[in-house]
Amino acid sequence: MTFGEKLKEARQKAGLSQEQLSEKLHVSRSAVAKWETGKGMPDIENLKAASQLLNVSIDYLLDEGEALSANTIKERIDINAYEKGGKCRSRQDTAVLAKFPQAVQIYPLFRKKKLTGIEKLLEWTVMPFFGTFELTEQVNSLKTAFYLAETETDQYFVTVTEEFMEYSRLAVKTEKKKLEIGDHIYIKAAYGLK
Repeated sequence: MTFGEKLKEARQKAGLSQEQLSEKLHVSRSAVAKWETGKGMPDIENLKAASQLLNVSIDYLLDEGEALSANTIKERIDINAYEKGGKCRSRQDTAVLAKFPQAVQIYPLFRKKKLTGIEKLLEWTVMPFFGTFELTEQVNSLKTAFYLAETETDQYFVTVTEEFMEYSRLAVKTEKKKLEIGDHIYIKAAYGLK
């Protein structure tokens, strides 16, 4: 989504018209309309004020992919304290279920690296049979599991390792099967843990 699309969506979720938002920001309604249609950008002060009014992070508004809220919580865990069973295929599954008992659904996520143009070219021409970047990504995330935990009101991006659980609330809920966060694409598994 573009900045303008995200601004418009956040404004509508906050229940504000363009006129109401413009009054709160002390700008003209046409300025808000220009921002939402991509014909202009707010200055830094208006960007800060809009993010606070609409309860979304500046990173979310400016990032082309999905973004997390500013608050990331990292907790130490002992993965061996969790036993797999039921729908849980791993100790990480059990740990995330224990952390989010109020979740209506928890989806395991598969991580892929977003390839640059040069990496895509290399992948298809020089190394077409090896999938080097994909293989490297899988090896790097062997001991790490990723999840999307959904409560009635929020969604959380969760990372679980053998020693830590880290989670952040998504700035805006999404129904997409793919999430873009940073340099990676996270794809929802076809099954959920609940």
